[in-house]
Amino acid sequence: MRHDTAGDPITGVKWSRRTTRKVAEELTTLGIAVSKNTVGRLLKEMDFKLRVNRKQIASTKNPDRNQQFLYIGQQRERFANQGLPVISVDAKKTEQVGNFKNAGAKWDRETVLVKDHDFRSEADGLAIPYGIYDPQANRGAVFVGTSHNTPAFAVDAIARWWLKEGCQRYPTARELFILADGGGSNGPRCRVWRKALQDTICTPLGLVVTVSHYPPGASKWNPIEHRLFSQISKNWADEPLTDIDKILNFIRTTKTESGLTVGAYLMPENYDIGIKISDAEMRQLNPIPHEMLGRWNYTVRPTQNVN
Repeated sequence: MRHDTAGDPITGVKWSRRTTRKVAEELTTLGIAVSKNTVGRLLKEMDFKLRVNRKQIASTKNPDRNQQFLYIGQQRERFANQGLPVISVDAKKTEQVGNFKNAGAKWDRETVLVKDHDFRSEADGLAIPYGIYDPQANRGAVFVGTSHNTPAFAVDAIARWWLKEGCQRYPTARELFILADGGGSNGPRCRVWRKALQDTICTPLGLVVTVSHYPPGASKWNPIEHRLFSQISKNWADEPLTDIDKILNFIRTTKTESGLTVGAYLMPENYDIGIKISDAEMRQLNPIPHEMLGRWNYTVRPTQNVN
């Protein structure tokens, strides 16, 4: 097995691309009769472990990647030190509503039977969870849409979070710092996203909004992924998401020993896709790119007609 073995240089744990059955068969040809189960036990005693593919290699290696991470860290510290809100936002995987298989496992007396295929035509609808995570307060809020994950939907969710929770938690704040991914409905190149920030949050609510985007391929570092979404997935593991009320309840009952609590809200409005923003409309907006990597970092201020 020497040429089929790999290992961790830190822990010494080893793994092999050969199966226990293949190892047992080769040992038999050498005159050593052994079962595949015995091979598995012996491999564990030799510090071998089962391994799976792990998504850690970024598809893009942007030269500004590390600089952006450092800048995001500085911005987070600056806002937090001033007592200003910092939120991490993203859309969780869209779920089909119905008696479909859900990943994970749980302790139960019986296996739950679900449909053998996840056909969209058999779903009772879609649940599109858009999350807002406040790392300073360790609080999450998830707004569940039922139509499309669009920039307008994303910004509406953030605006509702501010009105329902944010302004109460930070009553004197007039600035908001948003951590977002580098793509999707809240991507830095999305014109509708920037216009919606101006029209839905900055101008009507009188907030100055600063946005920093994680570099392409680095969404796993966005705090919402491992601090909120992973906990929700654990809470509803192996549970068929048969209706919207059940989905909302699982989100609301998500808690951790570190004190995480989560609110859940339904957003049943229809959001159209394919909306275009013209060059003329973009010139009327008020985004200010930062000197540091302005394509990923910018501030949007209320228009002058705000009282």
